[in-house]
Parts: sequence; structure tokens; C-alpha cells
Amino acid sequence: MTIAINCALQRKTLLGESPVWSVKEKALYWVDIHRPSILRTDFSSGQTIEWPMPTNVGSIGLSAGGLVAAMRTGFALLDLSGKIVKTLGEPIAGTKDLRFNDGRVDPRGRFWAGTVQEKRVPGLAALYRLDPDGRAQEMKSGFTVSNGTSWSPDGKTMYFADSSVRKIYAFDFDADEGAIANQRVFAEFADNEGIPDGATVDTDGCYWIAHFDGGKVTRYTPQGKVDRVIEMPVIRPTSCAFGGSDLRTLYVTSASFNLSDEQLRAAPLSGSIFTLSTGAQGLPEPAFETSQLMEVHR
Repeated sequence: MTIAINCALQRKTLLGESPVWSVKEKALYWVDIHRPSILRTDFSSGQTIEWPMPTNVGSIGLSAGGLVAAMRTGFALLDLSGKIVKTLGEPIAGTKDLRFNDGRVDPRGRFWAGTVQEKRVPGLAALYRLDPDGRAQEMKSGFTVSNGTSWSPDGKTMYFADSSVRKIYAFDFDADEGAIANQRVFAEFADNEGIPDGATVDTDGCYWIAHFDGGKVTRYTPQGKVDRVIEMPVIRPTSCAFGGSDLRTLYVTSASFNLSDEQLRAAPLSGSIFTLSTGAQGLPEPAFETSQLMEVHR
């Protein structure tokens, strides 16, 4: 099928990431990791609000009355004006060349986020789980660049990518316990395909992922087979999320940092947000559960 790709927001974002669609607000929240800032775009009005942040923001999720965020060294809750209202711990405070990166809220309201080793020293990054009571724990280590976090529609499979080795993994996911097991390779990128970055899942259980430095978005079947490849007008698409009134619009963020003048001339829309009409439908993003947090800190 022919897929229409539109530039929905032209912007020279350095490292646009973590798009999250709010069904309630009919707006897209996203981040610029390197600026650093959190942004909110209402595409019906064309208004984008940007809130500067004190440190890198690797990823965000919805929460009751605001957002949950993976900041450089830990987690925080923010209100809808972009103000940090509560810090929830800093599990990697004091570490060198390590920061939080991609993350997402799971179907039971926990927030998962992985770290990235900025100098790409192998095996020093890890995957963390932030529980509704505000406690964070390391769930799996041995990674280098965490990305691609998402869940199957039935909540039984969790996806996670290590960009440094160009592999996407699948885990068995226990929703009741918030536990992962049986790590296996779901899909793998060839050397000329860029690296796996941010991802999402549609109602058919297919997994959509952006190819950073690969200039495309790929849809995989639940069996890990390539179903569709969409060439993008930028070399660095970074992540994707379904949104719009019927969750049938795929929003794709992108990056412009460290591109040469020649690359920017070839892809002048680098850093912008794009919309794709794919025919697929996404799932509403869960919100981080804060009721236990309020009880613990009451």
C-alpha cells in the first residue's frame, strides 16, 4: 500500500524522542534529549509548548495529572506545566557517562526505562522498573544503549532493543509481578540498516521501530518477520507512537544533531515530526499509577 508521509511539525530538534499521545488531551508529548526539554504539541491548533529541563530527559510517560520522566540519573513526576513536582530517586546518581534513555509505562502502570553508556563501553547499561510506590529497581543488565521498549496487546510479551548490537529482544512478561524472563532475539538489523531506536506496537500485535541512521521505519509481525518498510525523508528517525482521534496516525520523531552540512542539505527536515497514514491502529498509552506513591508519602 502507498503510505502518505507528511511533515506535521517542522523543527530543528536536536534529538527528538519518546512521543506519547494523550487521548484525553488530543496532544502529543515528546522530548528533546540534548536541548534538554519536554514539549507538547497540539496539532489541531499548531501550538507547541516547550519546557526546558535541568538535565537530559531520556523518556516520558503519562501519569495522573501530569507526566513521569526518566531524567539523566533518575525518575521524576512533572505537572502539566512542565514543573518537576517530585523526584522519585536517582538509581544511577554518581555514575560516569551513563544516563537514562528510552522508556514506557507498562499495562499495569509501572514505568520502565533503560540507560545508555554514552561512550559505548559494552555491557554497562541496564533496564530499570519504577513501581507505583516510587521505588526503582534494576531488572536486567549487560546492555549498552537501551531502546525500543513496548508491550504486546495482550501484555504477555515485552520488547526491548540494545542499539549497540542492533538487536531487538522479546521477553516473557508477567504483568502481575512486573517480571521479565526468557530473553530471546526477536529481530536483528543488518549493518547497513542503521540501529534500532524507539518503537511502538499496534492492535494487531505488530511492532513498529525507527531506524536511527537508517532512514526508515519497519513493521514486524509478532513472529519477528518484516511486514512493511517505510522510507523516511530523514536519515535519523528516532521513535514512533500512534495518535490522532482514532489512534490511526503514526507520529515519528527525528534528530538533527551531529549531521554534516551535506546530510542536512539532503534531509532539511531533520529534527521534525512526521505523520504516516499506515492503515494500522495503535493502543492508548497507559498512565503511570501514582495512588500507591501518594499513600507511601502521605
